[in-house]
Amino acid sequence: MHLLLIEDDIALCTTLQRSLVRASMRVDVCCDGAQALDAWNTLQPDVVLLDLSLPGKDGLDILAQARKAGLHTPVLILTARGTVGDRILGLNAGADDYLPKPFDLDELEARVRALHRRRAGPAGREVIDEWGAVGALRYDRDNGAVYHQHQVLDLTPRELALMGALMARPGHAVAKERLFEVVFPGEAQVQYEAIEVVVYRLRKKLLGTGATLMTLRGLGYLLKASV
Repeated sequence: MHLLLIEDDIALCTTLQRSLVRASMRVDVCCDGAQALDAWNTLQPDVVLLDLSLPGKDGLDILAQARKAGLHTPVLILTARGTVGDRILGLNAGADDYLPKPFDLDELEARVRALHRRRAGPAGREVIDEWGAVGALRYDRDNGAVYHQHQVLDLTPRELALMGALMARPGHAVAKERLFEVVFPGEAQVQYEAIEVVVYRLRKKLLGTGATLMTLRGLGYLLKASV
């Protein structure tokens, strides 16, 4: 597997390159954002590891320009910008996965291999990702993001957890007790009714997406495509 690492931290580049080479990967490094797109075009790697804070050009700009130029290489963003908002910006710009720093090297290797498996089969054919779908919504089980018309929905971590549980069983009721365990794991101090607040906020964000979040008295909640 051929990787392009776009990162300006020399020490981190050295560490990552050594680790990934030991894992039988070829790794080329680009430390300057202004040169990154040319390197991407020239090398045609299997996977790109992209930092966001780069000299010369921001990582999000590089990614957006690459996608506009028709470069569909899977991209794993590596960055210290670890907020939900930053993750959404990266995914909307065309990233396939997001790994906040600091990260475990074994997890990095696993995510890289997963991206490569999902994109190319043994004959180089594109492989369709495993998605959950309800109406116009798509849930990527690998990165945990929910998409509407190729745009990532701006959801809080609790709302994402709720959507993941509902989209795992589209068209079927999920018990309120089960959803509470998923959304508030191990939080004994949280009132049981708090799940209703998360449902209320999520329902508002789903308006116009082609999906409806229904309350089934005595059964729980159900996510289904709008009629």
